[in-house]
Amino acid sequence: MTRIATLAARLLSALCMLTVVLAWAGFAFGTESTWWIELARYLPYPVFLALALLGVLLAWPSGWRWRLAALAMLPVVLVPIMDLHVHRGEASGRAPLRLMSFNVKAYEADNKPDGFGRLAWEIALHDADVIAMQDANFANTAESLPDPIKAALGKRQLYLSGQYVIASRFPMRDCRSGDISFPGEGHHYVTCTIAAHGVEFGLATAHLLSPREGLNATRHERLGGLAEWRENFAMRLIQARRLAQDLAGHPRPLVLAGDLNAPDSSPVIARLREAGLRDSFAAAGLGYGFSYGHSLRPHLSFLRIDHVMVSAQIGVRDSFVGGAEASAHRPVIADLWLKRE
Repeated sequence: MTRIATLAARLLSALCMLTVVLAWAGFAFGTESTWWIELARYLPYPVFLALALLGVLLAWPSGWRWRLAALAMLPVVLVPIMDLHVHRGEASGRAPLRLMSFNVKAYEADNKPDGFGRLAWEIALHDADVIAMQDANFANTAESLPDPIKAALGKRQLYLSGQYVIASRFPMRDCRSGDISFPGEGHHYVTCTIAAHGVEFGLATAHLLSPREGLNATRHERLGGLAEWRENFAMRLIQARRLAQDLAGHPRPLVLAGDLNAPDSSPVIARLREAGLRDSFAAAGLGYGFSYGHSLRPHLSFLRIDHVMVSAQIGVRDSFVGGAEASAHRPVIADLWLKRE
């Protein structure tokens, strides 16, 4: 390579490495005010992998120091940026409970051949004790649920409210709605008290505002769409704050299950951690736990925006995601321990 070509390759390699480092730092230290960092959290991870690999390719002719520096960007992408987890389950207890959170996209299933059958198969496969579904506008009453869904839910007690369905093998009581509206739109979440193995715990399920409109605005309008993205992020934060305020200081052990439409590093999830909740996959998951993206090109899951979060009184033995065939969202399954006093 000529001297000019070598300098150009080094410069481009350095820019690739700098971009990866800045993304890492942004994801780690971004706050509610750094809305542009939040936008980058929704980029598919192959973008960051491609940058790291391009940096290695450009650095290779420049000697071992450049090669090592560029190669060091690969674990930065693979671990903190892509949010790799290799945790073992937490200490066991005497009251095991399997819980599933599933955005079923019922309106999409209704338009697919055997769409409800696929959802029913996924539900039956994991056989959770408690199932919290979002976008589950199947019907207004339990009796009018699609037959495959009724069969999969079996004799579980049901509670339906708008887009939410909660199904439990254990007795439920005091189910009610809570307000997570933001200016211009009304939204709610649902909470119930469930008694299992002699322990009462609270279950909340929520579906926060989708980032889709804000992301589409920035993709199609470039800089002109940033204002819409900023507003989209702000509304999701309002919902997270309201939800966290409602759940903080809950008198019982608590589980929050839902499509929160935010990665674990987002300030949206940070607001919920401030309410005393921790993410089950972060506590006991293995791998990346991506739950969304497989319905988009290039048909791979690349975001972990569906969550099961638990309070300190609940242990997590395992957490993982289900299959991609039934819905645009993979379900999140958490094997929990209810800690008896």
